Amino acid sequence: MYRWEPGKGLSLFLKPSGYGGTAPFEGREPGSNGLAFDPRGRLVLAEHGDRRIARLEADGSKTTLADRYQGKRLNSPNDLVFKSNGDLYFTDPPFGLPKAFEDPAKELDFQGVYRLSPSGELTLLLRDIRAPNGLAFSLDEKTLYVTDVDPGRPAWLAYDVRQDGTVSNGRVFYDATRWKKPGYGGPDGLKVDREGNLFAARPGGINVFAPDATLLGSIEIGGPTSNCAWGEGGSVLYINADKAVYRIALRTKERGLSPRRN
Repeated sequence: MYRWEPGKGLSLFLKPSGYGGTAPFEGREPGSNGLAFDPRGRLVLAEHGDRRIARLEADGSKTTLADRYQGKRLNSPNDLVFKSNGDLYFTDPPFGLPKAFEDPAKELDFQGVYRLSPSGELTLLLRDIRAPNGLAFSLDEKTLYVTDVDPGRPAWLAYDVRQDGTVSNGRVFYDATRWKKPGYGGPDGLKVDREGNLFAARPGGINVFAPDATLLGSIEIGGPTSNCAWGEGGSVLYINADKAVYRIALRTKERGLSPRRN
């Protein structure tokens, strides 16, 4: 894992990241994937190789938050997002396993979306998505957006969030078939701005959707694009694209932030 800072550039932040085993990893994606800060500012990682959600502590050690569901190992947690009450939602496709869906070490017969409460209770929310990936909450946290990278039906999905934190009424928010490209992956990470617009990574760039699913525009990268994140008070968008990271100043703001006064 690397860190980039304005004026300081690139530096190594964490190695190894995502796989602590001693044997060579046989797959392509042993490292950490999605990252998020918890309400106390601690970094939480979706670790592919170690098949768990882990928290990085101040002393550099890691605490396992979730690695099993009903006694069976998770596939390879991929992305994660915190709700304002401290609940952690994450996706668990098999992309980090050496043979993905057909890997003999895969213990669960589904790809889940989970909720982890601050007390450590793990709840399975969804098990009918072929390849769940990125996820994000709407401004009012009444909608959970989830991407499905299923080649047969790539799409951005939406679910109603009940008061108890579970989800219902799943539907296609926007079909991603038109952006399918061989070798480019599929719809991936998501972020929401203060207007409720959804910034959604997909093959070739970032789509910007209004809350009613109107496609407002796009940021074209021209290659595999996996995720995005806000920075500098929400005025800058960082974009992960294959082997590069891009930075672009926008006239929007991060979810929950007020516009800057000039």
